[in-house]
Amino acid sequence: MNYKPIIIVAGEPNSIFFELFFKVVKKKIKSPIIIIASKKLIIKQAKILKKKIDFSVTNEFEIVKKSKLKKINLIDVDFKQSSGFSKISDKSNQYIENCFDIAIKLLKKNISNKFINGPVSKKNFLKKRFNGITEYLAYKTNTKKFAMIIYNKDLSVCPLTTHLPIKYVNKKINKLEIFNKVKLIHSFWEREFGKQIKIGVTGLNPHCESIDIFNEDEKIILPAIKKLKKLKYNIEGPLAADTIFLKNNRKKFDLIIGMYHDQVLTPIKTLFEYDAINVTIGLPFIRVSPDHGPNESMLGKNRSNYLSLLNSIKFLDF
Repeated sequence: MNYKPIIIVAGEPNSIFFELFFKVVKKKIKSPIIIIASKKLIIKQAKILKKKIDFSVTNEFEIVKKSKLKKINLIDVDFKQSSGFSKISDKSNQYIENCFDIAIKLLKKNISNKFINGPVSKKNFLKKRFNGITEYLAYKTNTKKFAMIIYNKDLSVCPLTTHLPIKYVNKKINKLEIFNKVKLIHSFWEREFGKQIKIGVTGLNPHCESIDIFNEDEKIILPAIKKLKKLKYNIEGPLAADTIFLKNNRKKFDLIIGMYHDQVLTPIKTLFEYDAINVTIGLPFIRVSPDHGPNESMLGKNRSNYLSLLNSIKFLDF
């Protein structure tokens, strides 16, 4: 069987990504890997971490022509840094942009539909232009409807709004956004897992109650859920966010939609720690990323947990 390659952008050069990658590639992976990164940087970091890695150096033009790929294929992108590790700064921004551009070109040419990106410093790279890499990739691919899922086989979550300051959240909650997210998630679940998804939706306010005259839970979330139920979606809500993740409550659902980032990411990370991955749906390809950041404080220590990166690769290893 010929497996489509997994295209990987390593992301922020001063992160724990290669430490994790060196550990993960020793595992049994069926799909070829195309990693887009700096060859010099890989060699420097491998030396510091006392790791060995075999890869075939190529370029985007050769990849398109090749009928068969090696296990690990490196597209070398120039990045000048004298040491293996340094402080995260704006100096890597153009390098990261170049890596993403190459990956998107390959994805558009249907070399693969499987994409992983390593951690990126949103503060330095995105410069407040986008809320997160999810929105950045949606912009780069002209995608209007998309959703960020933190996936675990036992329970997943989706924030209706992503990396948004709390004071703006209520302004971004509307019926159309709820409809779009639910429809995307429902279609993805049927396509990828062959079953109808059971969705729980949190309210915005504590206990779905508000001292304000306008209550988002009653005026926006509840009507949206009622309409979706009429359309035969398996959905419940709005449910109080402080109890929906209790054991006997969460087992009713495959996925819980929350109104804002930390409302659902805090409990999911508490429950599963590194055993979860970030999946963006709605893009022209499946985008997955490990559910952690660059972790600058752990650079070069060789003690980081590789489980999320391994699960990201396994999710696309088909």
